[in-house]
Amino acid sequence: MPPKHDSAEGIVLGFVNEQNRPLNSQNVADALQKYNLKKSAIQKALDTLADSGQISFKEYGKQKIYLARQDQFKIPSNPELDQMKKENCQLQEQIDVQKKARSEIEAEIRSLQSNLTLEEIRAKQSMLQTEVNEMEAKLKKLRDGVILVKPEEKKVIEQTFSEKMNHWRKRKRIFKDLWDAITENSPKDAKEFKEELGLEYDEDVGVSLQSYSELMNANKKRRTAQ
Repeated sequence: MPPKHDSAEGIVLGFVNEQNRPLNSQNVADALQKYNLKKSAIQKALDTLADSGQISFKEYGKQKIYLARQDQFKIPSNPELDQMKKENCQLQEQIDVQKKARSEIEAEIRSLQSNLTLEEIRAKQSMLQTEVNEMEAKLKKLRDGVILVKPEEKKVIEQTFSEKMNHWRKRKRIFKDLWDAITENSPKDAKEFKEELGLEYDEDVGVSLQSYSELMNANKKRRTAQ
C-alpha cells in the first residue's frame, strides 16, 4: 500500500520519483528541509521504502544510494522522443521570447525610476528660478553702476593677494636653490628622486605662478587706465 502523500514516507517517495536520479540520504535531507523533516526520519523513510520495494537501492561500502524504480516509468518510443524534443524546442523558444520581453520591461522600469517625478521637477524649477532671480538682481546692480565691493575692501584684498604672491615666489626660489644643490652631484636621476620623495611641483597640480602674476599685472594696468 503506497504511503500517504503528507507522511514522511510519502514526501520522500514523491521526491525520489520526481528526481529519478541516484540520491543518498544527505541529498534527500538537504532538499526536504522545507518540510522540517529530520535526517533520521528521512533515513528511516528511505529504508522502509527500499525494504517494501517502492524504491531501489544499492550499497557502496557503508553508503546506500537510492533510486526510483524504473519499471514505473513508461519508456517513450522513438517517434514519441522526437515529438518531445520538438515540444521542448518550442518551449525553449517561448522561454527566450519571455526573457527578452522581461528584459525590455525591466529596462523601461529602470528608465522610469531614473526620471524625476512631477513634484521633484516643480521643486527643482522653483530652486532654479530663485537662483535666476538672485543673479538677475545682482546683474542689474552691476549694470546700474552699483559698487558691490567697497574701495577699502578691494585695497585690502589686493594687498593680501600681492603678499601671498611674494611669499609664493620666494619659497619657490628657495626650493629651487636647495633642490639644485642637492641634485647637482647626486647619482640619482632628478625625476626619479623627486617621485621617490613624493614631491609635486606647481605644474603637477595644475597651478601656475606665472598665470597668477599676469592676473595681478592685468589688474594693475586696468586700475592705472581708469
